[in-house]
Amino acid sequence: MDIITIGDGMVAMCPEKKGPIIFTNTFEKKVGGAELNVAIGCARLGLKSGWISNLGNDDFGKFILRSVRADNVDTSEVKLVDGHPTSVYFREVLSDGSSRSFYYRENSPTSTMKPEDLNEEYFKKSKVLHITGVFPSILKNNQNIILEAIRLAKKNGLLISFDPNIRLKMWTKEEAKEFINSILPHVDILLVGDEEVELLLETRDLEAAIKRFYSYGISKVVIKRGAKGAMGYEGKEIFYIDGIAPKALVDTVGAGDGFAAGFLTSTIKGESFEDSIRFGNAVGSLVVGVEGDNEGLPYYEDVLVHLGKIKKVER
Repeated sequence: MDIITIGDGMVAMCPEKKGPIIFTNTFEKKVGGAELNVAIGCARLGLKSGWISNLGNDDFGKFILRSVRADNVDTSEVKLVDGHPTSVYFREVLSDGSSRSFYYRENSPTSTMKPEDLNEEYFKKSKVLHITGVFPSILKNNQNIILEAIRLAKKNGLLISFDPNIRLKMWTKEEAKEFINSILPHVDILLVGDEEVELLLETRDLEAAIKRFYSYGISKVVIKRGAKGAMGYEGKEIFYIDGIAPKALVDTVGAGDGFAAGFLTSTIKGESFEDSIRFGNAVGSLVVGVEGDNEGLPYYEDVLVHLGKIKKVER
């Protein structure tokens, strides 16, 4: 594997029409999950990606498994378990592309996962471990699984990529800050949102924050700034990369996961730090033009077209 990740997989019930969920009557069944989105995104961009998880041994779980396999994501470390229904969440999407999520993940299949279940051989065959703050926010035990994954990654020479992806519906600010700050010294690549900086470091000064993150031993620090683009730091000078205007703003969900998939793919392919951020920006701007968690994740050629590096013959 070029990249592996660990996280919950959910059925995403997406509204067929935009507007408040209280007035929404019809939904379309899709697949969601932050870490899963990154695995799918990397696979579409040409990497060999793998996903570690548990799903319910039910039709929803089988639906997710089939969908993920169709995108060439390796699922050899995904188990179907009885007695734990596959997690579901409902989306509300408003006319400006903003959204809210309503989670139903009680008795989640991932609650059956244990740190000792992680297969070290899987780590030995991989280059990068990508983790986020979503999985450890679901259950306290998931934090132990992440810590064991970090241990195995470090032991076997993997780079560790981390996106805090803080969801305050899942844990408190204090819980998020305590756990995330405890693992930052083990991270090699940090992809943090500008709105998360103040929560983690209690400062709004992004330039000071990016250098402070670097002082933890993180070799590549990226602060995502939404439509404004991103800023990066590798120890020399801070540079700013402008965002790329989307062709359409339809649904902002998944843009951060798209950025991560783009940045990591470009990095693994050996591109420069700055070019990898540009590539991540391009993927993120393509994602927001399509409804759904991962439906807008592009293929490699699509990104090159969006960056103006190649032309696509339409007819």
